[in-house]
Amino acid sequence: MLKAEHIKKTYNAGKKVALDDFSIHVPKGSIYGLLGPNGAGKTSFIRIINQITQADSGDIFINGQKLNPDHIKDIGYMPEERGLYKNMSVGDQILYFGELKGMSKSDALNEAKKWFEKLNIDQWWKKKLSELSKGMAQKIQFVVTVLHRPHLLILDEPFSGFDPVNANLIKDQIIDLKNNGTTIILSTHRMESVEEMCDYVALINNSKKIIDGRVFDVREKFKKNIFGVTLSEVSSDQFDNFKSKYDIFNLSNENNLVSFDLKNEESQNNVLLDLVQVGKVRSFDERIPSMNEVFINAVSNHP
Repeated sequence: MLKAEHIKKTYNAGKKVALDDFSIHVPKGSIYGLLGPNGAGKTSFIRIINQITQADSGDIFINGQKLNPDHIKDIGYMPEERGLYKNMSVGDQILYFGELKGMSKSDALNEAKKWFEKLNIDQWWKKKLSELSKGMAQKIQFVVTVLHRPHLLILDEPFSGFDPVNANLIKDQIIDLKNNGTTIILSTHRMESVEEMCDYVALINNSKKIIDGRVFDVREKFKKNIFGVTLSEVSSDQFDNFKSKYDIFNLSNENNLVSFDLKNEESQNNVLLDLVQVGKVRSFDERIPSMNEVFINAVSNHP
């Protein structure tokens, strides 16, 4: 859906580098996580896609065509800093933004009714935005973003301001949009959302891409061959022999269950064969790092 090739963007006459040789490929119908610490370059890239600013060099393609003004109608952008009119009624600005994206007033109205029903906000149509809470206003911003049925949806911290119930409601709507063919770029610091929702991810740090790929593959790349084990009916003598062979830590003994982590570079089958001599294996699983652990590890170890 979107290909960015060797994007470079600088500010202050080239003194500040926001993006340096940045390239990503976003597959159609996927949710693509765009991650990075504050100031890494994420917002600069998003602004380039939306043609708010231009890259110094490099190219962006949407559906195989070089980025051009006609693509604006195909893109929905929900910025982190929201951009609605506080003293304008909710309904009037919904229709206004729909028409700005090329919709007829009747199409915008019909689409808005569908979204207002989905999000349980029918009663807000005549309210001014200033009368709504932050979370309520977030729902209106979301509707404005998706109203024109964009092919590419860019969401910058879409869960900011939501309580857990409404965050889950919006998450479900985002996944539903993806399942119906929308391609989504998700920029967020909520790593649990990345694990739950994203198919692919790219991590930017200090203007450079340092990781990209499928979320599962990225997490696999950072694993450290650590396994979690829980045993019952443990033989003390056999367990002493086992401890002398393996690197064991986080050991606990509770309710007749022995639990611990171990580091192992050998075959998992060999570990299991040794474990069954120690006791009854209740659980044995590899510790795959979370996206939060990947994020911290990658950023900490990248200059």
